[in-house]
Amino acid sequence: MQRSAGSRRRRRNTSRPFLGGAMAVIAAGALTVTGLVSTAQAADVNNAKNAGFESGLANWSCSAGSGATVSTPVRSGTTALKATPAGQDHAKCTQTVAVKPNSTYALSSWVQGGYAYLGVTGSGTTDVSTWTPGSTTWTKLSTSFKTGANTTSVTVYTHGWYGQSAYFADDVEVTGPDGGGGGDGPGPVIPAAPAGLTAGATTTSSVALSWNAVSGATGYKVYRDGAQATTSTGTSATVTGLAADTAYQFTVSATNAAGESVKSAAVSARTAKPGSGGPGPSVPKHAVTGYWQNFNNGAAVQKLTDVPADYDIIAVSFADATPTPGAVTFKLDSAGLGGYTDAQFRADIKTKQAQGKNVIISIGGELGTVRIDNDASATAFANSVYALMQDYGFNGVDIDLENGLNATYMTKALRQLSAKAGSGLVITMAPQTIDMQSTSGEYFKTALNIKDILTVVNMQYYNSGSMLGCDGKVYSQGSVDFLTALACIQLEGGLDPSQVGIGVPASTRGAGSGYVAPSIVNAALDCLTKGTNCGSFKPSKTYPSLRGAMTWSTNWDATAGFAWSKAVGPHVRSLP
Repeated sequence: MQRSAGSRRRRRNTSRPFLGGAMAVIAAGALTVTGLVSTAQAADVNNAKNAGFESGLANWSCSAGSGATVSTPVRSGTTALKATPAGQDHAKCTQTVAVKPNSTYALSSWVQGGYAYLGVTGSGTTDVSTWTPGSTTWTKLSTSFKTGANTTSVTVYTHGWYGQSAYFADDVEVTGPDGGGGGDGPGPVIPAAPAGLTAGATTTSSVALSWNAVSGATGYKVYRDGAQATTSTGTSATVTGLAADTAYQFTVSATNAAGESVKSAAVSARTAKPGSGGPGPSVPKHAVTGYWQNFNNGAAVQKLTDVPADYDIIAVSFADATPTPGAVTFKLDSAGLGGYTDAQFRADIKTKQAQGKNVIISIGGELGTVRIDNDASATAFANSVYALMQDYGFNGVDIDLENGLNATYMTKALRQLSAKAGSGLVITMAPQTIDMQSTSGEYFKTALNIKDILTVVNMQYYNSGSMLGCDGKVYSQGSVDFLTALACIQLEGGLDPSQVGIGVPASTRGAGSGYVAPSIVNAALDCLTKGTNCGSFKPSKTYPSLRGAMTWSTNWDATAGFAWSKAVGPHVRSLP
């Protein structure tokens, strides 16, 4: 297991194509963070032909033979598109679609797999596109465009990205006035069962639910313990009138004029106990998180008691995967840590907790290969993390899976853990910048799915390259604008300010790139919480309850004479 110096948790690959300015600039010209979706009128039709790829690649053309139809995974029907980038070809598949001049069209497609783009050219006005960095479940890309005065056809396209894995596409829609091209238009069929049903926030008498949209559905029915509880025209609902501290099972079905789908897979949720106030982390309003290294990579070797009091949350790095999918374990590297014994380590956890600090176990790192992609692995994860919490006394868990995660099953895993551990559970996350560029990303979806039990997301603002800010502009790492404009995406994307933290290296040796001086971190905190000390980017409002900051690592901080924590720690505590 590589633990090289100058890396954050075993240095990640910094040569990814999305990290350079080229891809970021392409994206910047093509989309906003949330995208625009135009609501179709009643008389509108889908002008795309063979939109679900049920007739193979008829009406579609894919570059360099990169496209094919497959029977799995499929969003609806029996087949979907699979397109595989190779060499300098990014697997572009196109269709010429007939449209009407001076008209507005909604463009969408469901995608899965690697990087996937959806766009249109030849609109006669401003061509548009949108993209996602990849997903293990079907994700909907949506945007809209307006045709010019003389535009009678446009080219709709999908494509992946160089060096990335294959992407899948299904159910392409170019919805608007009939362009006369004879697009797909059969009568409604009974929709598929909804996927991704997830339980969200609970009170003593209600449970919030959400699920993925179903193509062709006009409404949804929500069932509680087999009986219909409510209906919804969207992809969420709150079931009310429930008893306190009681477990319920929920399912949902999709409906349209043709009938009702079969019910979704069930999800269980328990209402809150009377007077419990709901779950919540036992950390300060403003907090500093530091990762403590259970290995020697050239940074100062520490005992837990060597970590300064400026750190409120100490993330022990890392738990390791076991042969059982989803399960993790932990063993102290006593030899690498100069003879630090397991007994001392356990005693030091209690010492830190007695000082009001939270000690949690971190899962992942750059080379961490913990996979949670089905119900069994979700349960194994929850059970094994809870066992470590009971064994060592950890207060919670940090999710630092840098090789991808599945939002559906990670959500299930963390909710199972929360049910076991109770309201004092601390849950933190450390996604990379690319993971939080869009709410359609798996990390972002996971954070939103567990918003009611999530403590903080400390995004890693380093080893990144140039990225998009919430204003659609490209910012280079290592600046106050990079920190504030990227934090804005999370703040405006649905996370509570108390769940957003700024993650940076503690020294120039702590990461391959992206180090900023502590004064820059403090300026970014001031900009976001008070509207002062901003760079060229200034958020439209302030976020006084912003949680704070994180660093990799307490060991690299010690190597640099604790310059980071001595400057940032007091500043975080002084925030409004």
